[in-house]
Amino acid sequence: MEPVLSVSSFNGTMTPQHKLEWDLQQREEEIAELQKALSDMQVCLFQEREHVLRLYSENDRLRIRELEDKKKIQNLLALVGTDTGEVTYFYKEPPNKVSILQKTVQPVEVREKNESSALRADSKGSRRKSAGREKEVSTGLHQRDVQTLALQVEALQAQLEEQTRLSREQVAGLMEERRICVEEVQVHQQRSRDRITELTRSLHHTQELLYESTKDFLQLRFENQNKEKSWMLEKDHLMSKIKEYRMQCKKKEEKMGKIWLVHESHHNQNEYIKSLKDKLIQERRLSSMYQEQCISLEEELARIREEEGARREIFKDRTSKMGRRLQAMTKRYEALETRRVLEVEGFKTDIKILRQKLKDVEQILYKATLNAQANQDLAILCEVRDSNRLAHKIQGELRNLKSKVFGLENELRLC
Repeated sequence: MEPVLSVSSFNGTMTPQHKLEWDLQQREEEIAELQKALSDMQVCLFQEREHVLRLYSENDRLRIRELEDKKKIQNLLALVGTDTGEVTYFYKEPPNKVSILQKTVQPVEVREKNESSALRADSKGSRRKSAGREKEVSTGLHQRDVQTLALQVEALQAQLEEQTRLSREQVAGLMEERRICVEEVQVHQQRSRDRITELTRSLHHTQELLYESTKDFLQLRFENQNKEKSWMLEKDHLMSKIKEYRMQCKKKEEKMGKIWLVHESHHNQNEYIKSLKDKLIQERRLSSMYQEQCISLEEELARIREEEGARREIFKDRTSKMGRRLQAMTKRYEALETRRVLEVEGFKTDIKILRQKLKDVEQILYKATLNAQANQDLAILCEVRDSNRLAHKIQGELRNLKSKVFGLENELRLC
């Protein structure tokens, strides 16, 4: 009975432990899958940021091109010269309203006087103006080249800083991911070692219990068989003795019937008969005692068989419970798998929306570059400003998405 109780207690302590280990394994698999999805999201974020940096570089290139176009226009104006009524304006920012200047119409006489005076003045000061104009053109070209180069240097420095910051963040993210992976591998290895040692210890303990219980069962069975054999032999021996005593009693009674007339030997015969009766009573008592022992041993054997049947029933119940528990855990795993798939689909839809927005921005920039109307400079500036706003907006949305992803990662680590 004691081995059965020890085995049942050991099984009762191991069942919740197996359940906890199974739950822990499922959680580790879910965390690994979520970390994989998170790394994919980080890769997508880095790609989107690189795309934004390319848009910034394209924007800077368009600005530099705009300055070069302005420089070419000013060079052409400086070489050709301006009329008396023409004025060229360059706006750093597009004006709110477009104003169109109209020339005033002068009378014919005034116009002829002005033309004659202008011709005389031109004939006298043409030499001075040509020399001064060449100096102004050279100085203006030098200043514009310096400004263009300064803007190019600033744009390149900004791009270099952005690329450096992006590469540092990528390296930091990769180092953090490597550190997390190394820690997880170390924890998993340590947990596997602890689990192996614990399972080995429990296996040895279970083997010892099984060996002891089997040994006790076989010992009891062998003892019962030996006792049954000895009792059967004693029973046969006692039955043979009882038969012999009965035959002797019958013979003695016949002899006593024949010599009943002899008075002297009557007393001795009575004593002998009395002793034989006492022996018979003693033999009967021994036979009854052996019969009781046989009955008790048979009851013990029946009880052992009943206990074995009860053990089999308990084992069947436990196997059925474990099957139902396995089905429940399978259903929970499937539910978690569907939940993870839905979350990944949500992340994919967000990324698709952001990519669509970036495609719209590219289309707007492409349309802005292909626009060939009269106010091309103003339109390009407007498109560039809109693209800057959209780029800042997209960058803000990417930062928000990154913060959400980091928050989700922290929640997963806490879980």
